[in-house]
Amino acid sequence: MDDKHMQIGEVAARTELSLRTIRHYEETGLVIPSARSQGGFRLYTETDIARLMVIRRMKPLGFTLEQMRDLLDATDRLDGGDALDADEHQALQERVRTYQRAAAEQVEKLRTQLARAEDFADTLGARLEQNAPAARV
Repeated sequence: MDDKHMQIGEVAARTELSLRTIRHYEETGLVIPSARSQGGFRLYTETDIARLMVIRRMKPLGFTLEQMRDLLDATDRLDGGDALDADEHQALQERVRTYQRAAAEQVEKLRTQLARAEDFADTLGARLEQNAPAARV
């Protein structure tokens, strides 16, 4: 990962999250800026942005902040380079797998909702065409 540090405005633009939302995630401990500038500005790295993107993707699927924290903890520990015994590694993998399954279930629900919404919009469009005044010649 790149060691370049970015200020919160650039992070907001990259993640399409508001400054307020990023600060909220910082206050809740989900994403802690990697550093501060001499002037006290929050500085973020690519790793921090990757964490924000995980959160951004989880939120619309209905995951809670606690669930986000749990998944990030599991992935941090798996990716951390610390020696994990086989049981701990397997338990962490299973935690991540649980979130993957939950996300897949949400995707299916959203597909169903989208199909219903498209059907509804098409029905309304057909009704408008059917009741449109005849063109005068």
